[in-house]
Amino acid sequence: MQTVDDGSFEQDVLRAEGPVVVDFWAPWCGPCTRVDAVLEELERDHRGVAFVKLDIDSSPRTAARFGILSIPTAILFEGGEARAEVIGAHPRKRYEKVWAGWLA
Repeated sequence: MQTVDDGSFEQDVLRAEGPVVVDFWAPWCGPCTRVDAVLEELERDHRGVAFVKLDIDSSPRTAARFGILSIPTAILFEGGEARAEVIGAHPRKRYEKVWAGWLA
């Protein structure tokens, strides 16, 4: 997954042509590692959606802008707007259910 930060978020996520899932995470977060593996699988299986990671410790402005209070949090953006989010570590099926309209 590509990495984004405070400086690249606007261009890489909000101005992206299609839907983008942002994985808000931190290196010290154990559950984030499990979510990372699930999101990498989804990225391989669903080429129409971009998947990126944002380290909340190194990009606190963006994390605060979108009210990230708990990690892992994954938000699907489309057209510059947050459309659907999943907070916490869940099995793949949960992400597929929440983002079904974009992953199809």
